Amino acid sequence: MINIDFTGSRVLVTGGAGFVGSNLVEAIVRAGGKVAVLDDLFTGERKNIEPSVPYEFIQGSVTDYKLVRSAMDGVDYVAHLAARNIIVSTKNPREDYETNIGGTLNVLMAARETKPKGVVYTSSASIYGNPRILPIVEDEAPLTFSPYSVSKLAGENYCYAFYETYYVPVSVVRYSNIYGPKQNPANPYCGVISKFIEAIAAGRNLQIHGDGLQTRDFTYVDDAVSGTLMALLSPRADGMVFNMGTGIETSIMGIVELLADLMGRKAGCEHIDRRDIDNIRRRVLNIERIRTRLRWHPQVSLHEGLKRTIEWYQAAQTSR
Repeated sequence: MINIDFTGSRVLVTGGAGFVGSNLVEAIVRAGGKVAVLDDLFTGERKNIEPSVPYEFIQGSVTDYKLVRSAMDGVDYVAHLAARNIIVSTKNPREDYETNIGGTLNVLMAARETKPKGVVYTSSASIYGNPRILPIVEDEAPLTFSPYSVSKLAGENYCYAFYETYYVPVSVVRYSNIYGPKQNPANPYCGVISKFIEAIAAGRNLQIHGDGLQTRDFTYVDDAVSGTLMALLSPRADGMVFNMGTGIETSIMGIVELLADLMGRKAGCEHIDRRDIDNIRRRVLNIERIRTRLRWHPQVSLHEGLKRTIEWYQAAQTSR
């Protein structure tokens, strides 16, 4: 693996108060970096970042070019995570467009002027839609089923255009169903694993959209963070797009069974109608490109990742 060392470097993290962003901020500080966070707190919360972690906070949106340009002064690296998620994007496509596409363009335009050593853009495996072949390789033709996947793919295309035209050293990572500590189940936009943990702990039925046989490639947040930072630091990542997952396919009902076993409780299920965003039946990523080019591979198994997430949830409940 590439050594993750930010000693002497200043890093801007857009969306740094969110679930993945806050974990990323803490990892950069542990690696010796100084961090500035730009976040509008639409879904993020400052309390996601541990109080002992030093960082500069800039409250505002990536849709504000002047603010983005100012935040990038003197920055060595930029991790661009700020976005409206798939649920918000489906409800409000215009807000999705302004934040996910316009905000990404603002970051790239500012990077063209300030010339950081590296920029990483966090995209999504949702751009693949229902793929023809599994596991999915990066060159699979995109099939965008939602406003979110459209905007994420547009952001990727802008990254490639700015790399080719203006030599902005940018790379793209396509996340797949990240879970883990700081994914707050009280947040209506959080992922399924945290919601399931909360429901099982409370003795409530789990709401399963559809038959529960749809599959995903669940990625533990620490692995997503390490891969993102390796892409940010390595010149070998510039101009490239990388799948970031585990290469292992797991059904929603499989997650339910694992959680029930780990928590020692029964998990009652209530099958409800599918949502508009539940139109992808199977997803698992091929991660050979990032393995070979950046020497990255996931370190945390699904069983271990779920165990750690349960422990985090239980500790968070105890400290209330």
